[in-house]
Amino acid sequence: MASRGRDAHSRPPRGFTLIELLVVVVIIGVLAFALTLSIGGSAERQLTREAERFQALVGQACAQAELSGREIGVRVDAGGFSFHLLAGDEWQDADKRGELRPRQWIDGLHAELSREGRIVDLSAPRNSAPQLVCFSSGELTPFALTLALGDAARYRVTGADDATLKVDRVEGAR
Repeated sequence: MASRGRDAHSRPPRGFTLIELLVVVVIIGVLAFALTLSIGGSAERQLTREAERFQALVGQACAQAELSGREIGVRVDAGGFSFHLLAGDEWQDADKRGELRPRQWIDGLHAELSREGRIVDLSAPRNSAPQLVCFSSGELTPFALTLALGDAARYRVTGADDATLKVDRVEGAR
């Protein structure tokens, strides 16, 4: 009596081959690595995005100050930053809905602002004068803003008196 498609001496398959097991282990390893990269780097990506957002908006404010002939101030505090226009001797809030609307930092972000090597107190009342000014002459109050988020690397946004802005990753201990 002939068997259906099987040799009389062959055994039925019992489990997986070594190659099949290795392929599964490699696939799981690659997926775990990809997940680790996407989760582990997210804080640093958020921090980079915040630093670049601040740089871009201050650059926009300085360009607008030069074009409009009006000084634009930047007020930084522990919760975020806002823009203000100089009207006579008083600082007024910039447009609440436009490009220069107030912005909040992402949750958990720590900001440290310094001017001329001295740390600026970010807990001053919201109605106080801005710490940074984009002048209509094209100049900017020189500053360094260091941003930190959890264990991610820190980033520093620096502004020079000629209104050039730069973002750098800060190496080393806090």
